[in-house]
Amino acid sequence: MIASSYREAHVGTTGRIPAGGRVRKTSTSHRLARFFSLLLVAMLCIPTAAFGLTTNSTTARSNETGSGNAVLGGIPTRITWEGSVGADEQITAMHIDFPSGCDLDEAYLKVTALEGLNRLEVTSESSFSDKALDVTFTTPVPSGTTLRLEMQAVSLPAHGGDVVLTGTYTDQQGQTSALQDSPAISVVQVTTTERIVGALDNAEWCKAWNSNKFLGTFLKPQLIVSSIPSLFFGWLRALMLVFIGFPLAIPIGLGFSFMKISHSRILHFIAAVYVNVIRGTPLFLQIYIAFFGLPLMGIQINNYVLGVCVLAINSSAYLCEIFRAGIQSIPKGQFEAAWSLGMSKSQTMFNVIIPQTVRRVIPTMTSEFILLYKDSSLLSAVGVMELMMFAKSITANTGNITPYIVAAGYYLIVTLPLIRLVNKVEQRVARGDGSASSNAGDTRKRRKTKRAAKQSAMAMQAETAQVGLVTSGSLSGSAGAAGHAVGFVAQGSTKGGPRALS
Repeated sequence: MIASSYREAHVGTTGRIPAGGRVRKTSTSHRLARFFSLLLVAMLCIPTAAFGLTTNSTTARSNETGSGNAVLGGIPTRITWEGSVGADEQITAMHIDFPSGCDLDEAYLKVTALEGLNRLEVTSESSFSDKALDVTFTTPVPSGTTLRLEMQAVSLPAHGGDVVLTGTYTDQQGQTSALQDSPAISVVQVTTTERIVGALDNAEWCKAWNSNKFLGTFLKPQLIVSSIPSLFFGWLRALMLVFIGFPLAIPIGLGFSFMKISHSRILHFIAAVYVNVIRGTPLFLQIYIAFFGLPLMGIQINNYVLGVCVLAINSSAYLCEIFRAGIQSIPKGQFEAAWSLGMSKSQTMFNVIIPQTVRRVIPTMTSEFILLYKDSSLLSAVGVMELMMFAKSITANTGNITPYIVAAGYYLIVTLPLIRLVNKVEQRVARGDGSASSNAGDTRKRRKTKRAAKQSAMAMQAETAQVGLVTSGSLSGSAGAAGHAVGFVAQGSTKGGPRALS
């Protein structure tokens, strides 16, 4: 009865009764097991390709100068191919094809065979053609050996991309089989800087230059060329720190200079403490306090923003004294003249005094800008990525001091023109002050000359008057004497006659 019920249920689902009137019971698990069994048998029956020489790895040594580890195209490097000889196989020859764009003109080969940890003596003959390497082993390489080919002075394609080595090998029976494709080598497109560095590496004069310990350590040509573009971005960041920090320091320093020359003792005391503390402590210590002290207080600020703030605060203390000295150098007559015209103290300061002060302090402010620009290098001690930090990173990777010399050149690009500008401004200011003083001196000289001429004229008039008096007196005296003489002669002639006259 149970069987009849099962038969009815099966007929209801399938619509037909199996042959013989019996229902076969099958499940999904049985069908899956049968499927995987057939798949396994099929896989075992398919023949697999057997390689008598298996490629294990293919690597290329980095030829990038500096801190990088990339493989650059167009510059000689070393390529190492490593493979394993299969069981019951012996290798008598190999042929390796290179992709187009490779330069093998100066390439040479070194062959190494290892059986476990033991090195085997393998003699071979190799030759490089335009795009291939052919190696013939005088003694066949035995089975189970690890074969290593080191191809030196190989230049990969300059356009970059993935480089895959292909080729064939020949066994002891003379049968040639295809070699497994090597893993891809990622090649970076070479730049103009790398081309120049590659040319310097092969230059004889450069080798002789680097043979000198001092020149090779401080002025290595390859590192000079490669460091210039690497340090450029650090130079821009150093300029950014100064060009933002110095303008912020100007109003701060001007405000403290007003406080220091004010009549309020409290304001004067605050400004004096600020200036003396900032100027009396090293900038290096101030940087350490800001970068390590503020985080301990729970204050987190971006490194560049904090660096700008530290530079601005340090420079403002020096600018305070510069502005104070410039304001106090203006004669008090300028203040009195402005007040007599009805100007207030603020109008006098900003319309009369400050413009004259700025003209006088421009050379000193420029010198302060130069000092701040050089002091920005101290931020590298706390990890701020600026010019000196970039040079420090390259030096740590290369073990050479040349990047610091290149960094010094970037500093001189800014400082030398500014120093020349300061000298010209100082000469112009001195010329202006000298012309004013010379004009005043000329006026005084003219007055003295005029006064001396007047006194000389008066003296000449007095002398002339005295001479006239003396002359008139002497004339009158001589005339009287002559009269007496004539009278005496006339009288004698009257008494003595003609003889007396004769």
